[in-house]
Amino acid sequence: MTVPATTVSVCVVGSGPAGLYMADALARRHAGAAIDVLDRLPTPYGLVRAGVAPDHPGTKAVTRQFDRALTRPGVRFRGNVTVDRDITLAELRAAYDAVVLAVGAPEDRRLGIPGEDLTGVHGSGAFVGWYNGHPDHAALTPRLPGPGVAIIGTGNVALDVARVLAKTPEDMAHGDLCAHAARVIHAAPLADIWVVGRRGPLEAAFTPAELSALGHLERARPVVETATLPESPPTGLDPAAAKIVEKNLEILRAFAPRPDAEASPVRIRFLFNAAPQSIEGETGVVTGLRLARTRMDGARAVPTGETLTLPVGTVISAIGYRCRPLEGAPLNQDRGIIANTDGVVAEGLFVVGWARRGPTGVIPANRADAMAIAERVSAWLANHAGGAKPGPAALDALLAARGVRVVSLTDWERINRTEIARGAATGQPRQKIPSVGEMLTLLEPDPADVGTAAGL
Repeated sequence: MTVPATTVSVCVVGSGPAGLYMADALARRHAGAAIDVLDRLPTPYGLVRAGVAPDHPGTKAVTRQFDRALTRPGVRFRGNVTVDRDITLAELRAAYDAVVLAVGAPEDRRLGIPGEDLTGVHGSGAFVGWYNGHPDHAALTPRLPGPGVAIIGTGNVALDVARVLAKTPEDMAHGDLCAHAARVIHAAPLADIWVVGRRGPLEAAFTPAELSALGHLERARPVVETATLPESPPTGLDPAAAKIVEKNLEILRAFAPRPDAEASPVRIRFLFNAAPQSIEGETGVVTGLRLARTRMDGARAVPTGETLTLPVGTVISAIGYRCRPLEGAPLNQDRGIIANTDGVVAEGLFVVGWARRGPTGVIPANRADAMAIAERVSAWLANHAGGAKPGPAALDALLAARGVRVVSLTDWERINRTEIARGAATGQPRQKIPSVGEMLTLLEPDPADVGTAAGL
């Protein structure tokens, strides 16, 4: 099929923060460029929509910047389009002058210990996706029998999960926690939420803001082993890192002596220097988490010979994420990212965000990353014959021929309005639609309207 050539064309695969920051940067740099932003879901925003905790509406306000990017001249949103299912990466590279992969790292890293496949073990990506209404995880049926839950990991995601599990229904009422998750979480008889790290508090990756929030919960109190807290950060740290570590230690010390903690309905128990050894179970379900106590030897956590077992019915691992394989973009298997050199994968093929550098940094970090990779994309376009490829016309022709129901920006706005209206009925900012099928059905013409238009 022959399609007409366009001006300079770029395809950005992924509409999360990295992809939308990239689209915005390229639209600013290249007036008149045709920039298509693809997403396998009908909805944009990536982890801002499906990863940010439902009780953090302020963090989600960044979507206003992303909306401006999607409405810039030449930029199109094309949702419900999956690379390797609806179109190949090779076809995109043949159609566009440059292709940028902003596909994130959506797969949970495995613990690699016995018992990991028992019922009641969940990766944090799947668990957070479930309570945030991500279609990939809407059918998850997490087991929360109580009274104990173990969250493995000491980053912000682990604290988000602990906080969401510990909050009262009233605390969560003004967020966008999905209704199906709210029913399960608020009915769970939880008493002890363990946050487990194989290394010590100095090595924890959470930020002071997320940590301090646990001290202000209505029904939950944090508990910390005083003996695990060093008196001060080690010397030689980067000043910025030392400031964070010192503040975290200050907050943890304030948690340690609280006499009301044990009497509270829910305890969030920090357990440092404890490495997961196995997940125990009976009749196929989790009954405990076996741990080996450790001590720090430089940057390594080494076993002390002491073990303990936590009586928990649920284990949630929050130890990081990996990219999914994509035909034509080999993975660096050790790091779980798309193999690249400073964002360059191959001639005219680039990668940005978590897919480039791994799952690190908060949302604004993706902006800096996008700016840097946009420089490389612009340099490529300047040194190669832009406009020689068919661009968006080729994409449209291929998807139409394959019967793909492409979701436009106008379509997404209709989904958005529906979610906001459903949320208003319960006093929430929105109630997400967790099913792609339901979203697409919502976009179908009303039979009454079709009949009226046809004069019936």
